[in-house]
Amino acid sequence: MICGDRTGVLGTQGVVAVCRNKTVQMEKLKARLRGEFQALESEKRHLHEYKQEMDLLLQEKMAHVEELRLIHTDINVVCICICECVYMENTIKQSENDLSKRLESTRRLHEEYKPLKEHVDTLRLTLGLQRLPDLSHEEERLSLDYFEKQKTEWQTEPQEPPIPESLAAVATVAQHLQAVRKQDSRQPAMFRQQPPPMK
Repeated sequence: MICGDRTGVLGTQGVVAVCRNKTVQMEKLKARLRGEFQALESEKRHLHEYKQEMDLLLQEKMAHVEELRLIHTDINVVCICICECVYMENTIKQSENDLSKRLESTRRLHEEYKPLKEHVDTLRLTLGLQRLPDLSHEEERLSLDYFEKQKTEWQTEPQEPPIPESLAAVATVAQHLQAVRKQDSRQPAMFRQQPPPMK
C-alpha cells in the first residue's frame, strides 16, 4: 500500500514537473507572441506613415511636373513669338528695301522728267504757248518732296525694343532641346548585349 502511494506521488510529481515546464514554455511563447504583435503594430504604423509621406511626395512631384509643363508651354509660346518677331523683322527690312528701291526709281524718273519738261516749256514758249504746270501743281503725290517726306516718316517710326538676350538664349535652348527630343523619339532604342559573367 505504501509502495503504491509512493508510486502515485512520484507520478503526480512528474506530472507537476511536466506541467510546470510546459507552462514556462507557454509563457515564453506568449511573451514572444506579445513582442511580435507589438512589432507588427509598430511596423503597420510605420508603413502607414511611409504611405502618407509617399502620397505627399507624389502630390509635390505632380505639382512640379505641372509647373514644368506650364514652363514648357510658356517657352513654346516665347519661341513662337520670337520666331514671328524675327520673321516680321525680316519682312519689314525687305519692305523697307523695296520702298527704297521704289523711291530711287521715282527720283530717277523725276530727274528724267525735269529736263524734258524744261525743253518742252522752251519749245512752247517759242510757239507762244504757256509753260506746262509743274508736277506738284498737278498732283501733290507726284512731287519728289512728297516721296522724301514719306521716306522720312517710315524711317523714323518707333522701333520695337530688342528681345532681351536671356529670352533669346532660353528660346534657342528650348528649340535645341525640342529638336533633340524629336530625334530621340524617332530613333529606336539600341540593344546592347551584356558580356557573359566572369567565372
